[in-house]
Amino acid sequence: MTSSLKVETDPEELGFDPARLARIDEHFTRYVDDGRLAGWHAVVARDGRVVHSSTAGHRDAEAGLPVTDDTRWRIYSMSKPITSVAAMILVERGLLELTDPISRWLPEFAEPRVYVKGSSGKPLTEAATEPIRVWHLLTHTAGLTYGFHHAHPVDELYRAAGFEWAAPPELDLAGCVEAWARMPLVFQPGSEWNYSHATDVLGRLIEVVSGQSLDAFLDEHVLGPLGMTSTGFAVDDPDRLATLYLANPATGRYLAAEAAGMGALANEALEPTWLGGGGGLVSTAADYHRFTRMLLGRGELDGVRVLGSRTVDYMARNHLPGGADLEQFGRPLFAEMPFDGVGFGLGFAVVVDPVKYRTISSAGEMSWGGAASTAFWVDPVERITAMFFTQLLPSSAHPIRTQLRGLVYQALVD
Repeated sequence: MTSSLKVETDPEELGFDPARLARIDEHFTRYVDDGRLAGWHAVVARDGRVVHSSTAGHRDAEAGLPVTDDTRWRIYSMSKPITSVAAMILVERGLLELTDPISRWLPEFAEPRVYVKGSSGKPLTEAATEPIRVWHLLTHTAGLTYGFHHAHPVDELYRAAGFEWAAPPELDLAGCVEAWARMPLVFQPGSEWNYSHATDVLGRLIEVVSGQSLDAFLDEHVLGPLGMTSTGFAVDDPDRLATLYLANPATGRYLAAEAAGMGALANEALEPTWLGGGGGLVSTAADYHRFTRMLLGRGELDGVRVLGSRTVDYMARNHLPGGADLEQFGRPLFAEMPFDGVGFGLGFAVVVDPVKYRTISSAGEMSWGGAASTAFWVDPVERITAMFFTQLLPSSAHPIRTQLRGLVYQALVD
């Protein structure tokens, strides 16, 4: 049931010009040659059939280990769509409703407070006028945040509590959620969009509702059925794990996280202290290809159905109030996508206006990325799935995602 990433179909049969596809390699090989990336893996498929799969550079430059098909990558926020699919499985079974207040299962959120003004040391708060609901978690409109944003006094509170790129080592998932519940929300639930720990809270909600740990639920209901046997919260073979790198602002070249003093973050995939459904999974290109094929197949892959077709269609609609895009409804800070012309569905971004997005794409495209510059998208109009894997923090260091889109679509000539 494992997936092959070998090109077994003539790309021309699926509408691609092979010479134009080769431009993907030419372009991103320059990233390796000039030291911006240690290595990468790019995959393009149409109708579930791989038309291009290429690698360059090293998964561990210091050890001289090349990128291979079975390299394990920290996918960070590309965990979010997987956890969101798991939550929708519970919705399909009638165990959750999108409008349910999460305090029904997570009583620590029974009386959330909302930041009004003041410093992180002395914030003025008010009571939430709306409970946090399941759909708020799926759409990042709950009012939660991330410590690494460095954009709001509440972000500073998260950092002070040990939440920036990681979590305090003594806390499990339940402990993390309890800590976030004690901190004020950035805004009233449902009133804005803010990239946040919402999917991590969703993972805890899955645990309480299902009675299973998050890893066990994912294995039984998502990863196992899809044959994603190399995806999980911990790496069983460290030699296959790609080294985590940071972009050196002084030189533009990559720098190993260990050398930059972020070894704890790099080692989280070896011995995770908590199950982060919003960013804790490690995967391979072959495994994630199966996940994107399931989305393209509207919930089904190789005769196995994990979600109903209408459920996936519903997830892929823009759920921001009034049909707004992220530029109108979101906060101007770090995220895994540009905001113009892009809305948000239940677990991933959704293109609503390709012209406004200023990038060749299709309306209805589903996508997201990870903090270490990984990315994927699923285009249901052109029936294309594409992925890019590397390990460079932050993902804003280089315009990899928009460049990859341009390179993929210029090669489509049917």
